[in-house]
Amino acid sequence: MPPASPAAVRKQVAQGKPDPVYLIVGDDEAEMAGLVGDLSKLVEDELRAFNVERLYATDRATTPVAIAEAARVLPMMSTRRVVVVLRAEKLLKPKRKGKADETDDGESGGVDSDELERYLKEPSPETVLVFVAADVDRSRRLYKAVQKQATIVECWGLKGSKDARVDLRQVARQAEQLVRQAVTDAGQQIDAGAARLVAERAGTDISRLRGDVDRLLLYAVGKPRITLADVQEVVSAETAQDDWAVTTAIQRGDTANALKQLGLSLESGGVPYMILGQLAWFVREKLPMTDPRRVRPAIDAVFRTDLDLKSSGGDPRVLLERLVVELCRGA
Repeated sequence: MPPASPAAVRKQVAQGKPDPVYLIVGDDEAEMAGLVGDLSKLVEDELRAFNVERLYATDRATTPVAIAEAARVLPMMSTRRVVVVLRAEKLLKPKRKGKADETDDGESGGVDSDELERYLKEPSPETVLVFVAADVDRSRRLYKAVQKQATIVECWGLKGSKDARVDLRQVARQAEQLVRQAVTDAGQQIDAGAARLVAERAGTDISRLRGDVDRLLLYAVGKPRITLADVQEVVSAETAQDDWAVTTAIQRGDTANALKQLGLSLESGGVPYMILGQLAWFVREKLPMTDPRRVRPAIDAVFRTDLDLKSSGGDPRVLLERLVVELCRGA
């Protein structure tokens, strides 16, 4: 069965006829996050805090058994429940260990997926279970079980598909079209050379392209037209970025730098709930080893931010900035 397009899934949501299980996979984090948000709209606004549950596969407590149990919970005051498993590559493409650690079916680490596989064969009609993964290992037993039952949605951005041969000229043309469309949608205009330079500097990185366009639009507010000089001023040729710069600054108690790095991450296309997942991982896994006294209040702050993001309790950037300040104060 060929993968479904994001547009096809959104049509299912609009009709109120979603499939019981989805696997969203790819490198276009913004598209994937938008699709998760659309699926969450299957639950009424005022009831999402009770019926939309986000689990992080990077959390030790998020086992296949825990996922199956969450999916079997009945909706509260609603006809439907949505369970989203983020960072699902942890389950669908775990790091391989030595041969001595692998079982006959190719699984490593002794992950017991039987309960989740049973659920996938007979999913709850009241629940929409969504796996969100950056990549998968097609040889894994759990992936094969998900593949048989799930509607697969691929979001590979400028690449088209994970394994497709990349025609850089075609990618550049597609990226330039996306730049032009985004600028037009924002009610502005852009010179041909400027659009071409934004596309060239992004290469095949869709997240960088989206971040550069957003930053450029902010810079050019009030200007009649975006020029090549504007792009050269705003869009950096540098692509390297430390993914852990925010948590490193928090660990040092450096509030100013932590906020700066958070801003850079968001401006370069970082997705708020994925950044929150990274901060939650830091609090659970690293903080107990450095300062156990900070763990409880830090967990409370992360939990509150998670609830606020789910219930649209404020601007995501402001919510994350508040969390970063609180975590730094604990240092």
